[in-house]
Amino acid sequence: MDHRQDTNIAAELALLVALATLWGGSYTFIKLGVATIPPITLIAARTTIAGLLLLVVMRARGISMPTDAATWQRFAFQAVLNSVIPWTLIAWGEHHVDAALATILNSAGPIFTFLLTAVVTHHEATTPRKLFGVVAGMAGICLIVGVDAFRDIDSGLVAEAAIVAATICYACAAIFGRSFKGLDPMAPAAGSLLAGAAVLIPASLVVEQPWTLSPSLSSVLALLALAVFSTAAAFAIYFRLIQTLGSVGTTAQAYLRVPIGVAISVAFLGETLSQTAWIGLACVVLGVAAMTIPARRPASVKTS
Repeated sequence: MDHRQDTNIAAELALLVALATLWGGSYTFIKLGVATIPPITLIAARTTIAGLLLLVVMRARGISMPTDAATWQRFAFQAVLNSVIPWTLIAWGEHHVDAALATILNSAGPIFTFLLTAVVTHHEATTPRKLFGVVAGMAGICLIVGVDAFRDIDSGLVAEAAIVAATICYACAAIFGRSFKGLDPMAPAAGSLLAGAAVLIPASLVVEQPWTLSPSLSSVLALLALAVFSTAAAFAIYFRLIQTLGSVGTTAQAYLRVPIGVAISVAFLGETLSQTAWIGLACVVLGVAAMTIPARRPASVKTS
């Protein structure tokens, strides 16, 4: 592996950390947002703002959106898997369960991706090292969040099931997202968001009548941050990583989201870390490294 390849890997891993940070902050933004904005309306606004923002950026970069019906059908399917269903379920679920429990349930994305890859698609090698990464990552998640997260596991069972369903949707979306290889990463990001908005806006108008709402300033600011940073910027990074790290490697950011989310809570909400959190963080980093860093190939032997 030459220096250039090492640099490329470092850049992709840096983007993985950036994506984990942007999505790690989304749980706080959602919690603040749903305080006065109902779930469907919140996610409809999130997808609309982010999709339009990406279109503006694409226009500035001179990138045009695909116009054929087949590609937009794939955008719509990606939207259902990656935004419409999972984001709405998570936003609704956070009305009924603690953020810690929502985080640990949603962090199982790499497990479902690994299992779907191993059993159904076979599009990536399901190596023992990736399996080790899955186990190490989940062990770290349990240590960081703590067993107290499961104390009230019987309450809000429907909400918990909804968050698990959202996690499975993410796994399917990560695998399907590979079908956009060849497009600029911002195209499927913008296309899927706009397709999702086309579904969510009518649903919001019918179900929640958003014109009757009086959202708080904190909810509005959280919505804007959610749309700009945790959606528009994050989606552009996400679709790039799907093409470079693969679906299993990209969903490994779910493990990084937890320690980063804990750090955000400590910094801005005054929460404290448990003693086991540091051990958990080490497990998470080890798991992500095992799932994302490619094995070094042995140097070729030259023959005379």
